[in-house]
Amino acid sequence: MSTTESSKDDVVKSPDVEKVKDNGDSADGQELKFTPEEEEKYQDALDKYDDAINSCPKYLHYPRAVIYSNIAACHIQLEDWKEAIKSASDSLGALEKLEQSDPRLSPDGNKADEKKEKEEDDDVEEEIISSGASRAAPVSSADDEELKTLQANIQRIRCKALMRRARGRSEAGGWHNLAGAEEDCKALAAKPESLAPADLRVVRKQLRDLPPRVKAAQEKEMGEMWGKLKDLGNGILKPFGLSTNNFQMVKDEKTGGYSMNFQPGGSS
Repeated sequence: MSTTESSKDDVVKSPDVEKVKDNGDSADGQELKFTPEEEEKYQDALDKYDDAINSCPKYLHYPRAVIYSNIAACHIQLEDWKEAIKSASDSLGALEKLEQSDPRLSPDGNKADEKKEKEEDDDVEEEIISSGASRAAPVSSADDEELKTLQANIQRIRCKALMRRARGRSEAGGWHNLAGAEEDCKALAAKPESLAPADLRVVRKQLRDLPPRVKAAQEKEMGEMWGKLKDLGNGILKPFGLSTNNFQMVKDEKTGGYSMNFQPGGSS
């Protein structure tokens, strides 16, 4: 599979158009292009990308990853954070499928290939010894170069999808989303050489800003959850002249567990 990189690396300013091809043909049968005016019409762009993803065969994992990443970029511009998160996740999922299905990219696949090649080599060696023949197995530099290009493109799209998902999660807010955004940023920070300087600055800033936001969101949601549980408990206990105030949760500092004490004098 051959791939052609887009000239744009901006992860959010515009839905970059990746020229993705397989066997010389574009992913959806025609090359997606936008005029400057069309680039501002992200909803129209979404319609085109939807057509592209619907016409792109499901086994073409890399082109689908690119299209999903571009869809995420459009949703970010439209501030549809939920759909941006979903599309970016779909992009990352397509890349995972590609790595699992391509033996050149899968460690397990490589091990299986090595075992098979060893068995074949043993058989050939026996044949050579018996016949006095000789053989050569030249390494294809073209194949190596194609693999390196594919790996670089996978990493490039993965970084874009992670950046877009982190943005969507950070904007959507909430404990789960913010924690996910932090994890995405950690994954990006682990490969700084794959990021543009501006993106790396954004990632590092987010890694400073997100932890307190995650903690605050966690405390808020836990408080809301306990409040709802308390209301539920009061509703159950009320017919018996009791309330949750009659019960006190006591933490055991040694074990970290909790025990419940009943207080008859608690107000109902």
